[in-house]
Amino acid sequence: MRTRDRILANLETIYRESYERAQEGADQVRQADLDNAYMRDQLMLEILLDIRDLFAVAPAGKSGSSALDKLTAIRRLTSRS
Repeated sequence: MRTRDRILANLETIYRESYERAQEGADQVRQADLDNAYMRDQLMLEILLDIRDLFAVAPAGKSGSSALDKLTAIRRLTSRS
C-alpha cells in the first residue's frame, strides 16, 4: 500500500507540472483554476486516506470486525454534527 506522503507528493507533482505550463503560457486564469483544483483534490484525498486508515486499523477490543461494522462506524462518525 502506498504511503500517505507518497500519494500526496504524486498529486503535487501532477499539479505542479500543469501549473508550470500555465505559468510559461502566462495563463493566470488557468493558474488560479489549478490552485483551487489542487486544494480541493488534496482535501478529498486526505479524507479518502483517513477512511482507508480507519479500515486498516481494527478498533480496540473488536479485532476481526467486518467491513459492514466499519462502514456503520464511519456513518456514525460522519453523521454527528
